[in-house]
Amino acid sequence: MSPVKIEAPEILLIDDNPGDARLIAEVLHMAAPTAKLSVASDGIEGIRFLRHAGGFESAPTPDLILLDLRMPKKTGLEVLAEVKQDPLLRSIPVVILTSSEAPQDIRNTYDLHANCFITKPIDLVGFLKTMESLNDYWFGMAKLPGAAANGQRTD
Repeated sequence: MSPVKIEAPEILLIDDNPGDARLIAEVLHMAAPTAKLSVASDGIEGIRFLRHAGGFESAPTPDLILLDLRMPKKTGLEVLAEVKQDPLLRSIPVVILTSSEAPQDIRNTYDLHANCFITKPIDLVGFLKTMESLNDYWFGMAKLPGAAANGQRTD
């Protein structure tokens, strides 16, 4: 049986740093040209997006969430906890993409059922390799519930 592959993945980036968001968008486009990236500028906006509320009623349900930890209003840990406690959202994989390397942050995110923890690379080449790896793994190798529900397959 072939792995389920999402041809045009929907990705939600929740990050309050506009420079990081622009860089991630540009590098993701190079690594995964068919990916559709939506950006929420803080945790509250991210939750509204995921719940299709507050101006995001027609927002797509993402196949993957890229989540920063250090944000105002609602931290990444708070967003992660909310996502993983919600029966409609908990199966969406959440990749922590943050500048932190703190062991406590790593433990806390996995305790809240994050699917992956990545420290943001400090250069363009590192970002490109990271986005290529994310694309290859999450949308090439991994079987995701969204793809299975939508009947997307690669034979």
